[in-house]
Amino acid sequence: MGRPPAVDGGRTLGQLVADASSDLSSILRSEVALAKAELKADVKAAAIGGAMFAVAGVVAFLALILLLIAAAYGLVAAGLSPWLAFLIVAVVLLIITGVLALVGKSQIGRAGPPERTVRTTKETVNTLKGIKPHTP
Repeated sequence: MGRPPAVDGGRTLGQLVADASSDLSSILRSEVALAKAELKADVKAAAIGGAMFAVAGVVAFLALILLLIAAAYGLVAAGLSPWLAFLIVAVVLLIITGVLALVGKSQIGRAGPPERTVRTTKETVNTLKGIKPHTP
């Protein structure tokens, strides 16, 4: 037996397959590099966006404090003594805090264990042990 027949200007079929494999590997490496570059840019943009949200939250919190002080001084301007005006604002804030805490507690109380996950996990373990699955 001699050499395999040449195809395409003196190149063997094996050489063509090797070239195609090399080209495919090169394309895949390029795609991976492009994906990494895009992800790096996306992560950077997300980090900058997250930082902007954090700064906006701090500024909004400071603005809320100033608005509460202004509300207290508004009550003072309406004729209340300063201590009473600030006390009223503080009590209103405590009432709002209590309501939010109760709503949050009731929401947390509604959350239970992941029932479907627990059930399917038990079924999987029983199946692996050779026990027939229990159907409710």
